[in-house]
Amino acid sequence: MPYCVAITKAGSPSVLKIIEIDMPVPKEGEVIIEVHYAGINFADTLMRLGLYQPRPPFPFTPGYEVSGTIKSLGEGVTGFEVGQRVVAAMQTGGQCSHVSVKSSRVIPIPDEMGLDEAAAMPVTYLTAHHMLHYLGHLKKGESVLIHGGAGGVGTAALQLCQWAGIEQVWATASGHKSKIIESFGGIPIDRHKEDFTRIINDATNGRGVDHILDPIGGDNLKKSLGCLAEGGRLYTYGLSSAAPNSKRSLLKAFFALRKTPKFDALRLMTRNRGVFGVHMGTWKDESAMAEQLDRILGGVKDGHLKPVIDSVFDASDVAKAHQHIHDAKNVGKVLLKFN
Repeated sequence: MPYCVAITKAGSPSVLKIIEIDMPVPKEGEVIIEVHYAGINFADTLMRLGLYQPRPPFPFTPGYEVSGTIKSLGEGVTGFEVGQRVVAAMQTGGQCSHVSVKSSRVIPIPDEMGLDEAAAMPVTYLTAHHMLHYLGHLKKGESVLIHGGAGGVGTAALQLCQWAGIEQVWATASGHKSKIIESFGGIPIDRHKEDFTRIINDATNGRGVDHILDPIGGDNLKKSLGCLAEGGRLYTYGLSSAAPNSKRSLLKAFFALRKTPKFDALRLMTRNRGVFGVHMGTWKDESAMAEQLDRILGGVKDGHLKPVIDSVFDASDVAKAHQHIHDAKNVGKVLLKFN
């Protein structure tokens, strides 16, 4: 019987349930995927806490990415066949044993790529690639600061910087995760013990860096702006400071939002800086998304990129997976296994 993860209400990981569902039927232009792996992202934990938008009303199934095999094809679908191994970027609802998805969001997986690797790519690598390349036009000679450098997006961004030949790359993380950052050519900064603004400004003689990736928000985002170079780009794509642990706290979320800077357009103009808000789940240009994912798949095939998988939890252990992420134990991507 098909089944899915459901967030029943806002709260701790205990609100996550496994429920049975009917087998989905493809509409015109859709395919049904029998899911082998689905990715978990920090956004899923924030949605569970009721702190992330947009999200469907409770109860709902989260999940932005899946890999598996095609079970059936809807009318008008061409270029795919039943049994084909694929990866898909979902708008939501991916943490399910069987999903229905528009064929424009589905890409075949090369024979040499594992289904687990494929599921680790759509959100993390697309988000990093979208910021650095699609929006940022990253080029040699520029510099980058990556917050959360040992996480899914962080390790993806580090690899993309290596691929692009970027030599000055700093990444913040807990001190015990410094080795993973160094393994991808980054300079680690202990986010709990070191002042990243001082380190960056000292290393660049006060100039700052050209690109900053910030999923933390709050006061961290304000500090990031303080070490952004002239002509630099700051990308904000999360608010993890609103959820320092697995319990729902509206007070902590309020203070994180209160500390988030209000950007002054005139000040940004006079200092020639840009701020981008990024949420791939709401990005509607599917052709641009598919083009980027295709390039990422090519990067994996050619050996430039290697998805970092921290752990794989059975779908029935989804609450443990959420707690694992909240406890900041993961280095790289956390996946759910369905089949």
